[in-house]
Amino acid sequence: MRNIYLNYINSFKGLSKEVWFLAFVTFVNRAGTMILPFLSRYLNEELNFTLENVGIILSFFGVGSLVGHYLGGKMTDRLGFYNVMVRSLLITGFLFIGLQFVTTFWALCFSVFFIMSIADMFRPALFVSLKAYSKPENQTRSLALVRLAINLGFVFGPVIGGILIVRSGYVAMFWIDGLTCILSTILFVLLVKKKEIHNLKEKEEALNKDKKFSIIKDKPYLIFLGISFLMGMIFMQLFFTLPTYHNKHFGLTEDYTGFLMLLNGVIIVLLEMPIVSWIERKKILHPKLFLISSFLMGISFVLLLFDSFWEILIIHMIFITVGEMIAFPFTNTFAMNRAKKGYEGSYMAWYSMSFSFAHIFCPIISFFIIEQFGYQSNWSITAIYGLIAMILSVWLYRILKKSPNFTGS
Repeated sequence: MRNIYLNYINSFKGLSKEVWFLAFVTFVNRAGTMILPFLSRYLNEELNFTLENVGIILSFFGVGSLVGHYLGGKMTDRLGFYNVMVRSLLITGFLFIGLQFVTTFWALCFSVFFIMSIADMFRPALFVSLKAYSKPENQTRSLALVRLAINLGFVFGPVIGGILIVRSGYVAMFWIDGLTCILSTILFVLLVKKKEIHNLKEKEEALNKDKKFSIIKDKPYLIFLGISFLMGMIFMQLFFTLPTYHNKHFGLTEDYTGFLMLLNGVIIVLLEMPIVSWIERKKILHPKLFLISSFLMGISFVLLLFDSFWEILIIHMIFITVGEMIAFPFTNTFAMNRAKKGYEGSYMAWYSMSFSFAHIFCPIISFFIIEQFGYQSNWSITAIYGLIAMILSVWLYRILKKSPNFTGS
């Protein structure tokens, strides 16, 4: 037991103080984002929108997120990640507070779109900041620490939010969400010193030199984006289709769904950093990690085809969580390593956008399949996403292997 504890602690060693501060700020921000898990109930029960209209409003989250990632990447390349992160956090805080006063359908659609467009500018900038504040050999573990902070916030935020809603109503949630964003901004400015990856002269020279450069010309990166999108299509099932499946097929109540989501967070908190540290020591090639992850995430939905007992949901959650831990921290590293000098923000934006596309298309496609053919058909199609991602991972490896100085990342 002592050795396990020491290995866990050692997996955190060597990370810069700025990365720890970033993780802390991210935790405060994520734990404070309490309204999002309950927004569908707020729209349906408090504002009396139909479920169809609730779905339309929530779809604007995905579209706004897509725009936010794209703009965030462009602005990061031009203004620097620090400026984008500060402005995104601060403005989002005031927008969340104001959202409580918006009650009509189209006003909510456009408000949600605008908020997410501003809020998700933060993510590409955050990814780029990890390159600035991390040594190259620690970059993946730095991301894993930030993911750990996000998952801790995911564990605590909804629990605290649910209690506050019962006692104080939804209005308190909007204020807390907004104020924690503002608090995160203040902590970020106080704790993290401004720094850039390149000086302004270097950045301008790189951008002017490659004015005609386009990510579309980077074939390995396009294949990687396809893998990321497919893994996103698999992973998003956790938030869209599985909660309804729990109730309709097994008759499970919300607390059981909450327990399964908690299981995902707890496994990540306990195991992701040691797993990432072990993978880095073994120097496993990134395409191989994507292949293993796609297999585990796909096979988790094959397991759901044998759904005669509800405990299969626990086994499914373990498989998909392990797949998530193996690949997701390294997808960020791969994207950053592929980025051309001066275009880091754009590369990270397209990486984030691959998940935004999954956020948009997963509920549309999956619920159509479920409505027309049933849950079993949807699980089969989801498993096929994993198979296609595996094929793309092999293709990516073969293309990279032909390039000079091949490292697999």
